Amino acid sequence: MPLMKTSNPALSDKTFSDLAGTRYGGAIDVADRMSLSGTVHKTGILMVCAFATAAYTWHLFMQERSVADISLPLMVGVFGGFICALVTIFKKEWAPVTAPIYALLEGLFLGGISAIFDLRYPGIAIQAVGLTFGTLFVLLIAYSSGMIKVTDKMRLGIVAATGGIAIFYLLQMVLGFFGVHFVAINGSGIIGIAFSLFVCAIAALNLVLDFDFIERGVNFGAPRYMEWYGAFGIMVTLVWLYLEILRLLSKLQSRK
Repeated sequence: MPLMKTSNPALSDKTFSDLAGTRYGGAIDVADRMSLSGTVHKTGILMVCAFATAAYTWHLFMQERSVADISLPLMVGVFGGFICALVTIFKKEWAPVTAPIYALLEGLFLGGISAIFDLRYPGIAIQAVGLTFGTLFVLLIAYSSGMIKVTDKMRLGIVAATGGIAIFYLLQMVLGFFGVHFVAINGSGIIGIAFSLFVCAIAALNLVLDFDFIERGVNFGAPRYMEWYGAFGIMVTLVWLYLEILRLLSKLQSRK
């Protein structure tokens, strides 16, 4: 059975295709294969790394409540995390090293941006964290119990929607340099909130595709370092989901 596609670029359908001869553990000892429990443990480690650096930038910002104090950590987190993510995607065997570095860098960015939002809308950060992990656990339970089954139609719809969102964000960024802004979508009106809800739903559904892909990677008998790569893929989706939930909550708060 061919591996299923996922719209998460870190967990594409070609991720395991280079592991020729290892399908279902043909050339890898059982002790050296990717496991589901191992991937879960690695995901937990990455979350701890992200929380640690997020706490640092949060504390740094709250001391003087000045964006200037965290501008460097924010930039390092954004660009360093992006570069580290690309390296991990193209050199997946480096994931045991690059995945924790990615989590640490993303934490710098997430802690800073969360503190800025929380200063304007008190309590919004903890709400976003709660909703993000609540969504993760609910979807994980639903997937594990068989309540959610990944079908070809579902997969195609999520991949298409994710690609459309990525193209729209890129177009919005480019047009922004020319003074063109999508006020309705970025605003706190009905259209803006509906758009954010849609994006949050697509980001959440990407977690389901990631769960399915990781399970297939385990069945494939992938090498153990792929546990780190699978955990990295989950982190990529969680970061996106958290930022979208934070954005949605800020829109709702601004309406009060």
